[in-house]
Amino acid sequence: MTEVPHWLDRLVAQAQRIRVPRHLLPPDGSGRAAAVLMLFGEGPFGPDILLIQRSTRGRRHAGQPAFPGGGVDPDDGGVVAAALREAEEETGVDPSGVQVLGTMPELYLTYSDNRVTPVIAWWRRPSAVHAASPHEVDSVERVPVAELVDPGNRVMLRHPSGMAGPAFRVRGMLVWGFTAMILDTVLREGGLERPWDATRIEDLPQSVIDLASRG
Repeated sequence: MTEVPHWLDRLVAQAQRIRVPRHLLPPDGSGRAAAVLMLFGEGPFGPDILLIQRSTRGRRHAGQPAFPGGGVDPDDGGVVAAALREAEEETGVDPSGVQVLGTMPELYLTYSDNRVTPVIAWWRRPSAVHAASPHEVDSVERVPVAELVDPGNRVMLRHPSGMAGPAFRVRGMLVWGFTAMILDTVLREGGLERPWDATRIEDLPQSVIDLASRG
């Protein structure tokens, strides 16, 4: 077992105080409750976080890197249990080795009508992971934090709508959108971010747009 690192303790302590952008504030009485698991661990290359690459055959979020997660079912009893259940179903992670530390504020995703709660956790006893739900997940990666904060792996991506947001190129994945926005916030609030060129703006690849437009 490994102890929770100080930077993660610091992040959890201020997680609920993180400011939610206006366009992500949940509307009253709308949206389905959902949760994602932000599972940090100590890997062979230092601290890392668990990400999945969604199946390119899926109808929603096809091919997109993401945190394990999904909707809260009536039997879950809350967002924490839902995040752990979804992570186990999608990656095979053993929930008994996961120490839940806290949550970030609820975020609203207009395109899916989901109210998503990011659940922050520490992998105190890591287990083997894989694409446990092939119809939903193509691959599973433990992405080192060192690669996420590497300035050479960071870029701003411009959507056809004209909006631009942070993105990461790691482990053969282009992490963008909601997942990248949360990672960007966590790296900054955890005091891990390294200076990078946020003026480096590229267009979102057409292949990614085509996959994202399914459904």
